[in-house]
Amino acid sequence: MDSDLLFDDGLPRPNQDGGFKGATAARAAGISYRQLDYWARTGLVEPTVRGAQGSGSQRLYGFRDILVLKLVKRLLDTGISLQQIRTAVAQLHEAGVHDLSQTTLMSDGASVYLCTSSDEVIDLVSRGQGVFGIAVGKVLREVETSLVDMDEHREQAEASVDELAARRQTRKKIS
Repeated sequence: MDSDLLFDDGLPRPNQDGGFKGATAARAAGISYRQLDYWARTGLVEPTVRGAQGSGSQRLYGFRDILVLKLVKRLLDTGISLQQIRTAVAQLHEAGVHDLSQTTLMSDGASVYLCTSSDEVIDLVSRGQGVFGIAVGKVLREVETSLVDMDEHREQAEASVDELAARRQTRKKIS
């Protein structure tokens, strides 16, 4: 799927380089900027649009990167080990964007399983292995909503600044 298609439903546009700044990615994923930086430096979730290139450079994250960040946070919140999360992230990267909305991450508390069909989920649960699942499609929609909300707040803030500037100009003309 072309990355432009991810942004056709009212989602905010990435910057001119095609990505979201680190602060925006962290807010949308529900993590701190410090976590984001650590995960990028340790290779857990690296930005695919643009990585850091020395002091002062800015990482740019794609939509899929933000989705993976949010999934990592969910897995950490459930107590999954970082080693198993690294395995799950590798599986997600191999799965590709095409079927992520139909993907469920299942875990028995020790391992993470990537299920791409309801049959796989049922098979895992019937063997008594599945303890909980994370529907990736639901998380994908949450990330979309977060980005839309942030974009709307930014536009409102810009509009209020423009209104304030207009009032100041009017006052200057009257004086």
